[in-house]
Amino acid sequence: MSRNTLEICLKCHGIIADNDRRIECDNGFCARSCHRKCTELSEDQLKVLETVPNLRWKCDTCLNGVQTGAQMSKWLEKSLREHEKRLEILEEGLVKRSKHEDPAQTPPICPFLPNTVGRKAVTVTVVFVTLTFLLGIVLATTTNLFGKTLNQTGLDVVDNSTLVILKVAEWGGRPAKKMLDAQQLPINRVVISHTAAEGCESREVCSARVNVVQSFHMDSWGWDHIGYNFLVGGDGRVYEGRGWDYVGAHTKGYNRGSIGISFIGTFTTRKPNERQLEACKLLLEEGVRLKKLTPNYRLYGHRQLSATESPGEELYKIIKTWTHWSHEI
Repeated sequence: MSRNTLEICLKCHGIIADNDRRIECDNGFCARSCHRKCTELSEDQLKVLETVPNLRWKCDTCLNGVQTGAQMSKWLEKSLREHEKRLEILEEGLVKRSKHEDPAQTPPICPFLPNTVGRKAVTVTVVFVTLTFLLGIVLATTTNLFGKTLNQTGLDVVDNSTLVILKVAEWGGRPAKKMLDAQQLPINRVVISHTAAEGCESREVCSARVNVVQSFHMDSWGWDHIGYNFLVGGDGRVYEGRGWDYVGAHTKGYNRGSIGISFIGTFTTRKPNERQLEACKLLLEEGVRLKKLTPNYRLYGHRQLSATESPGEELYKIIKTWTHWSHEI
């Protein structure tokens, strides 16, 4: 591909204007490019790719959609083993060549190899040792080698039993299309559901999940706002939707007079983490303290009021043990 032709980044779909900021997939049948920053490789990893012979970058598509650090580590280790094999072959060739060199030469760097061959051997050895050292550091310090997965972006969580509620603008959401119907406070019913999608364990990822839900509700279903009053993330934060004061759109026939709280994730076979459960409990306590909920409010699973598996079997088992859960509709 001509370097004068505008290229589009495989990751962010932006134009790659500067060749020094690009990296190209080494697969000859692909040859697609990314901004160096979009690969999410560290500067040390980029330098390794530039300096080590026969070690090249491949895009996610050519790596069959590899996502985890463990799989990426295996790929890099395989490349290093292949490189080590080539070094062994080179050293064997150097030894054979040394037997035919003129012995009456300037004393070599290595007494068993000619001068030029000795320099090459030393260079190869230094590069290999450096590469091995760098690989050890990379593998020892991260299990997510070539970037972050959407579900593990650092340790950006709330673990101190503090209620943290993010307003719509704080998680990057859109305001309601129009004024929503007001609730008649205090409210006596809380409905627990799950989003039945991927979970999250950081503010960045949870915010992205909530944005997806809002877009689906407003753009696909034509609602005025995200349907839930609140969503609870695996990062221990609460993401405000319609809030305490406005009627939600979460449980047909029961929206008015209810607060809909949805756990981000799918909990049919796995349980929410403790941060998520604690955040929900703190939210309910805050609702009572603010007189948004009655002190004797009733708690229901979504499946009790609608034909659905929500909030998932595992989460439903948990909320059934909470004080305010009720089997009476």
